[in-house]
Amino acid sequence: MSFKSFFRELREMKNGIRIRPKRGGEGRNWRSRTRSHIAPDEVPPQPEVIQQGQWANLPPELLLDIIRRVEESETSWPARTVVLFCASVCKSWRKITLEIVKTPEQCGRLTFPISLKQPGPRDSPIQCYVRRHRATSTYLLYSGLVPSENEGDKLLLAAKRIRRATGTDFVVSLVADDFSRACSTYVGKLRSNFFGSRFIMYDSQPPVLTAGQQSNQSNRRFHAKQVSPTMSACNYSIGSISYELNILRTRGPRRMRCVMQSIPASCIQQGGNAPTPTSFSSCLNDHHHHLPLPTSNGKESDIDFSSTSITETPVQELGESLVLKNKAPRWHEQLQCWCLNFRGRVTVASVKNFQLVADVDPALDVSVEEQEKIILQFGKIGKDIFTMDYRYPLSAFQAFAICLSSFDTKPACE
Repeated sequence: MSFKSFFRELREMKNGIRIRPKRGGEGRNWRSRTRSHIAPDEVPPQPEVIQQGQWANLPPELLLDIIRRVEESETSWPARTVVLFCASVCKSWRKITLEIVKTPEQCGRLTFPISLKQPGPRDSPIQCYVRRHRATSTYLLYSGLVPSENEGDKLLLAAKRIRRATGTDFVVSLVADDFSRACSTYVGKLRSNFFGSRFIMYDSQPPVLTAGQQSNQSNRRFHAKQVSPTMSACNYSIGSISYELNILRTRGPRRMRCVMQSIPASCIQQGGNAPTPTSFSSCLNDHHHHLPLPTSNGKESDIDFSSTSITETPVQELGESLVLKNKAPRWHEQLQCWCLNFRGRVTVASVKNFQLVADVDPALDVSVEEQEKIILQFGKIGKDIFTMDYRYPLSAFQAFAICLSSFDTKPACE
């Protein structure tokens, strides 16, 4: 054996590499005499231990007290971001933060992104404003009374108008620089017909179902065929907005009617509750998202507009749907215009200004005070600046979608 070969074998033995015999008769005779093997002297791989750091080892009682005090002290943006920072430290911090932070209906504040799809507070509305950018056809929803000078307001939602041959689409996203429906920041969309007189609101996730409806959905999911997980996104029809046609050009403001299919009319009754989602659901993992959800009468909802490459599924109506209507304005003789009391939140006269109240069936046990409460108001305060105030049972996304319909051209409704 040459010195070079001897040195190579020593190096292989040192590195723990299994010795392989040379090809030929000597190797075959060696394998026939024994079936022993020389295994490398290595320790079996151990499961990787996730290191969360020293902050994860704080006593739960102390951590609970710390996060509760932080959450109570941070009432507005951008200081509210400290609550989000606490939820980003580790899993134990996030779990406790999610338990402490309440929904907008309970605390009147927006914290996590899911808050934008949860109903607003019952007593006082959440006040926001919308900034319109004509050059890019984008509409940005911010949290706050009026725009600040340092541009430090919190961006809640962003929408981009896309004109099509058959109508107009408003794609809603959590960010202002990405409106792709395949992105995780996609929230939903608003689609109009050709005349701009009717709109359909779509949500990126299905609405909250009751226990019986969830059981029915699970049975159908078990028998459903699996589809390709490369589907970009899915849409669920959650409501419609209709503007009354004004072909005769009679004098008067726009008249609109909103049917919220995902909100039952009983939610405004004494002790009623509106559906409240707790987390964003991904359609990429739902193999049943291509199946239409039946309505209360066992039929599918009527979708009037042309479909796209993404799935558009009607929701399962939760009983009788909530209907919103315009609050009737009064004619001001001195100003010679229609007027509404916006309580100082609207300062410029515009055809886009409106207030919505619940259109309640007399058979429902709803007080007159509850019927007169303004659920959503929208109005102009400056060039391309509008205020939006909403409350229970609407969410920020639903209110924003209704307001977006006011920006579309309506030649037959003016």
